Amino acid sequence: MEQYHMCELEFQGEALNSSWAQVDLTASFSKGGKEYSIPGFYAGNGSYKVRFLPETAGDWEYEVSGCIKAAGVVSVEPAQGSHGMVRAEGLHFVYQDGTFYYPFGTTVYALLHQKDMLIKQTMESLRNAPFNKIRFCIFPKHYDYNHNEPSLFAFERNDDQSWDTGKPCFAFWDRLDEILFQLEAMEIQADLILFHPYDRWGFSDMPQKDNLIYLDYLTRRLAAHPNVWWSLANEYDLCQQKTMDDWKEIETFVARHDSYGHLLSSHNCFKNWDYARPDVSHVSIQSKAINKVLDWRKKYQKPVIIDECG
Repeated sequence: MEQYHMCELEFQGEALNSSWAQVDLTASFSKGGKEYSIPGFYAGNGSYKVRFLPETAGDWEYEVSGCIKAAGVVSVEPAQGSHGMVRAEGLHFVYQDGTFYYPFGTTVYALLHQKDMLIKQTMESLRNAPFNKIRFCIFPKHYDYNHNEPSLFAFERNDDQSWDTGKPCFAFWDRLDEILFQLEAMEIQADLILFHPYDRWGFSDMPQKDNLIYLDYLTRRLAAHPNVWWSLANEYDLCQQKTMDDWKEIETFVARHDSYGHLLSSHNCFKNWDYARPDVSHVSIQSKAINKVLDWRKKYQKPVIIDECG
């Protein structure tokens, strides 16, 4: 394994038939007094996985507990050209190795929900484009140019056609993993939009308990990708079914269940998020008022990205 790249451990165990999203599986990784406690996830067909993102080279000892018992050592080689996660440092973005990161982004909202050929075409266009960051949605988007019915969704359906958040659709999450790996190879950051209001499938109206089950599986599975950012929502203030208390719980939940401290923010339509909140790493804002960027930097003492120019 290489420093700053995902290390994945896979184990075979009992094939689950009911709830798949929240399993009793944890791995402890330790080296030189540094220790991470990482929750694992179920990947289908009796496969259980734990993903680890090593920040330093060397031998990391691990011990797996819960429904799987295992122990061993992961040998991590020094990074060969990789810079690690992007983090906020003062008013700027910096990779883990100290290299500055200057975001130049675009949005491909419904990337995940297109036919394979269109996804391939999009990835090829990104390969030849100047962007080093893209925002895209976990849930499908119903809006101009996006009226197609996706072939895959984040969850399986119940008999009554409602969503079963306890049963992730593994083919969907495998597709997302593959896209994240491709973006990583192109040195593109993936700003994942966790919720949005442009919905005809019922994802924006899920009860809060289902929102948290979804976020639990998402963070277990995706947090070890080095190029992931968390965007709590696209235009959070248009999501009518969620109160501010709901949003604050979602923000806290994602921050606490991410073992690595990825960048986290939320995007607005009319009412700006409270970017002073301690778990928010940077300002992600929709505004035509580019002249206010310096004011926002001074107010929040955090980096500012105009993620939509309005």
